[in-house]
Amino acid sequence: TDDEFVIGCMTSLRALETDKRLNEYTQGAIRESVRHIVGVQFRNCATVGGSIWGRYGFSDVLTVLLSLHTSVELYKGGIVPLEEFAQMKRDNDILVNVRIAKTPGHFAYLTHRNTKTDFPVLAVSASKTGEEIRVAVGARPMKAELFGAGDLSEESAKKLAAQVKTDSNMRASAKFRSHLAEVLITRCFDKIKDVEKEEK
Repeated sequence: TDDEFVIGCMTSLRALETDKRLNEYTQGAIRESVRHIVGVQFRNCATVGGSIWGRYGFSDVLTVLLSLHTSVELYKGGIVPLEEFAQMKRDNDILVNVRIAKTPGHFAYLTHRNTKTDFPVLAVSASKTGEEIRVAVGARPMKAELFGAGDLSEESAKKLAAQVKTDSNMRASAKFRSHLAEVLITRCFDKIKDVEKEEK
């Protein structure tokens, strides 16, 4: 619509990856968030609803959508902000669609993987809309969490990374993830700043 993207829960991840309008709006952040997920055949079958409803700790899709102004529409529960939905306990409600508000801004998504199609070691998505800066950090290896930042400086990235709680698993240690959080947040901020410079 003029105000938002409405994405049905059965939309495939491949459709997200290839949708021209959505990727123009997010400057390729949506495409970047899903392109490493297994392979094209898998992404043709995996759905947006499955990715969001599960609130999986490794979810690239949940991470990128949290940094945008996203809400979900539930059959019984109505429209709920994604950051609130992500913290809710699972129940028997039905996810109908995902809604991304069209808020002009700049967006970036970065992830680190040990191998190309593996689950991410850490995922970071950042957006700047007006003066608001939103940063989502996922695969900590806990579910993605949303943070706010005051500016796009390296000092701001460092302070934000210090707030990110991490843990260890077979892919990486908590210490490595904490270091990686600062690196990826800084790089996302740099990508946004580069786009801002180009537009001036």
